[in-house]
Amino acid sequence: MTLSIPELPLLNLSDDELALIQVLRQDMLSDRWRLQLRDAYFNGEQLVRDLGISIPPQLKGLHTVIGWPRIGVESLEERLDLEALRWADGSDSSDLQEIVDANDLLDESSLAHLDALTYGREYLAVGSGDCGTDDCPPLISIESPLDMTLMWDARLRMGTAALRECAAGDLYDAGGDDRMLVLYLPDQTIHAVPTTSGGWEVVDRDVHQLGVVPVVRMANRQRTADRVGKSEITPDVMSITDAACRRLMGIEVASEFFGAPQRYILGASESAFQDAEGNAKSAWETYIGRVLALERDEDGNVPTVGQFSAHDPSGQTKIIDLYARIMASQFGLPPHMLGYTTDNPASADAIRSTEAKLVKRAERRSRRFGAAWQQAMRLALWVRDGEPPDKSRRIECVWRNPATPTIAAQTDAVVKLVQANILPADSDVALEMAGLTEGQRQRVAADRRRSTAGAGLLDRLAQLDASPVSSGAPDVAPEVPSAGDDF
Repeated sequence: MTLSIPELPLLNLSDDELALIQVLRQDMLSDRWRLQLRDAYFNGEQLVRDLGISIPPQLKGLHTVIGWPRIGVESLEERLDLEALRWADGSDSSDLQEIVDANDLLDESSLAHLDALTYGREYLAVGSGDCGTDDCPPLISIESPLDMTLMWDARLRMGTAALRECAAGDLYDAGGDDRMLVLYLPDQTIHAVPTTSGGWEVVDRDVHQLGVVPVVRMANRQRTADRVGKSEITPDVMSITDAACRRLMGIEVASEFFGAPQRYILGASESAFQDAEGNAKSAWETYIGRVLALERDEDGNVPTVGQFSAHDPSGQTKIIDLYARIMASQFGLPPHMLGYTTDNPASADAIRSTEAKLVKRAERRSRRFGAAWQQAMRLALWVRDGEPPDKSRRIECVWRNPATPTIAAQTDAVVKLVQANILPADSDVALEMAGLTEGQRQRVAADRRRSTAGAGLLDRLAQLDASPVSSGAPDVAPEVPSAGDDF
């Protein structure tokens, strides 16, 4: 009798899982070239398309770089500073802060925002912590779209499956291949490595039974027909960048051929172009040589010496200034950020006025990206507690003000709100509007608690001093905390 041994699900992928991996890998690889192109423009490594007209073959290897795409993306990202994640109802947020500190999210958030603006999207993957203890905080990792993709359900507005392909490193024995696939499903997360036979071997199955895919997409510039997101480095930006690079290359070519003015000599004898031994001088020796002392010709006339006008690059630089203004309009930047200057510098109010579009863009991105951070934090709480958090409790992202108001203007606005009894003087909202960071507001709150406790202790001491002491009763000294105690 022949016994059939069933395949263990722990070590093998099912047919449905293999088909899903194939679809997700094809989607990820098909879009990788476009992402790498945006990355090349961000790093200044793109290949400028030569028109083949004005550049000679000897200068084909000349590569000019202009960093406008990087300046535009970083200028927007620098105004997206995530300061804290807290409960919107004002309750104690120490449980959220523990997850934030364990994953270093405040620093990692800048990387996620930069990639989302460059590539058009970024992914936040949530999983169980790997510290080996039950109270280990959940893990929130930031994944590049170069190595990850997500299958999206537009109706439900949530992912149905996700795939990440990365290097296995020293985590698992990859069987001669350092690749590893991580398949995220609503009920489990599967880690698999390739085998020598060309298949996949499952090395770990994290059965979490969440019912949702623990991956959040942080998309930039979404539209109703395109939920994946678009990069800030648009085709318009790439076209202007190429045009400016070609113009800079033209200036380099012109400096090689026309930087030194061409000279001419009329009526000179042949001996003016020969050395003492009668050998013809090279063109460079003739150009830099002293040709001012020339002999008269046989008719007694002095040779005429002159030069053509040198190449003037001002026409090229004016065109580059035009490109800078066009690029500034694409990114919503003040033109001076891209190097365009005028004879009359702009005033401070004019500069703040030109930054209005950039500030508005930052506010829109903070709202869109904040929704992704809130969803990732709720998934982390779900992984940690084993049950979804209460929907009535909303998580709030605290962003630094993307505008550039002065401290005096912020303080004056807060003082007027407090004087009008719109805000209480001891409100945390007033401190936030005054421009204090999350850490500074916590220190102010601690100082207020200590001040209130100290004032209460002084009141009790004054009451004890004023109250009569009953006869025969021993005097009891009040307990005074030491200087190192926290009131």
